[in-house]
Amino acid sequence: MKVTKYLLVGALMIGFSAPVMAQENQSQIEAITKIIKNKPADLEDQIKAVYKKNKKKADVMVGMGQAFLEINDTANARVYAEYALKADRKYAPAYILLGDIEVVNEDGGKAATQYNQAIYFDPKNPEAYYKYASVYRKISPDGAIQKLEELRTQRPDIAVDAQIGHLYYSANEFDNAINSFAKANASDLSDRDLTEYAMALYFTQKYQKSIDIVKQGLSKAPRDAAYNRLALFNYTELKDFDNALAYANKLFNESDDPKFSYLDYVYYGNALNGAKQGAKAIEMYKKALEQDIDNKDKRAGVYKQMSDAYEQLSDYENAISSYQEYLNNLSKSSVSEMADLGKLYIQYASDTTKVSDNAQKIEILKKAEGVYAEMEKNPDATEYAIFWRARVNTMMDPESDQALAKPYYEKLMQTIEAKAEKDKADIARVIECYRYMAALSWLKEDNEEAAYNYYTKILTLSPEDPQAKQASEVLAKRLKK
Repeated sequence: MKVTKYLLVGALMIGFSAPVMAQENQSQIEAITKIIKNKPADLEDQIKAVYKKNKKKADVMVGMGQAFLEINDTANARVYAEYALKADRKYAPAYILLGDIEVVNEDGGKAATQYNQAIYFDPKNPEAYYKYASVYRKISPDGAIQKLEELRTQRPDIAVDAQIGHLYYSANEFDNAINSFAKANASDLSDRDLTEYAMALYFTQKYQKSIDIVKQGLSKAPRDAAYNRLALFNYTELKDFDNALAYANKLFNESDDPKFSYLDYVYYGNALNGAKQGAKAIEMYKKALEQDIDNKDKRAGVYKQMSDAYEQLSDYENAISSYQEYLNNLSKSSVSEMADLGKLYIQYASDTTKVSDNAQKIEILKKAEGVYAEMEKNPDATEYAIFWRARVNTMMDPESDQALAKPYYEKLMQTIEAKAEKDKADIARVIECYRYMAALSWLKEDNEEAAYNYYTKILTLSPEDPQAKQASEVLAKRLKK
């Protein structure tokens, strides 16, 4: 009976002493970590004192090593990892620390070797598997996945599919990430998993499904900025502007520590613009431009959105100036982007509520022609630019009294006629050339023969053209054809 009593007391003492000892070690780790980070004048003496007292405690040695690693002192971090292994050669966290050191040194192969050692000595420790997979995915994504599959056999209680999803997400393989997250039990997904799952869906334009995952996260954390941000983004992409604005309000006014980026303001502006609140949208775009934007092309995109908002308000002067900023900030502008500036000028000149004075209209159209004249220098845009110079000159000279468009239609006509093969756009443009030249020849130059020939050319390309048929019949009788 006495023996049994002492055995029971001993067992109880073991049960109590282990947590107490672990708690004591943790307290020492926390204390020395603060000391190492604060770097007092007697740092070395304090470290030596802790080392002498705890050199046979592997966990304390690793804790000290981790503290050094946090201040990027990899040399001392390695020293204390080795001290930990002297205390216990099979202590897996020491190998994890050595792997972390190699990560800082940007040697993924050595890091993976150390993490593999940790797995060997503690095959049920998920941290070693995660870190191995994280560094090994750069060497062999399949090998990284295989390692996580090994964890599944050791720890069926761990949400391995979610970790595989995280791995794919980190590698920007969003479709694979989505498939992996979808395999995991929804209840097993952490906040990080849900965020990455929703982000992967957003990046692959699966906006409604992304919203479904976001709402799953919001049910647990309604003030989470990442979830509210994604809801704003997704609803804006779906053009559900009422919901987008509701989540914009949640992001900007009802989220914890949101840390706004320029993109938050851009999406808020896009939602406002979509809801026909252009003036408020412009204010958001202006705020976006006040944020740090890491390259000029992204900044250019904000100016483009602002230009669109001004255009929606028929504020053409600001629309044009914002569009000019868009072009100025682009690393390289395309032909179509230049053409859109010309179209803005034409739209401005054509709006009679904004431009009633003919002299002002001509001045604006000259600026449009200047855009197309600049475009004409680009071999890939020459034909398009000549076509629009012809049209703009027609607008400046609607009665063709000065025949301003004539040189451009003639040049365009010759260019298209010289082509061995003509597409639908070519045919439409050359018919426009013939129509202008026919009208000019007949009504302004009193050259009925030339007019008849141009109308005949139109009918060759478009036999049922009613205007050309009627005009050619009249001219045929006059010319006795």
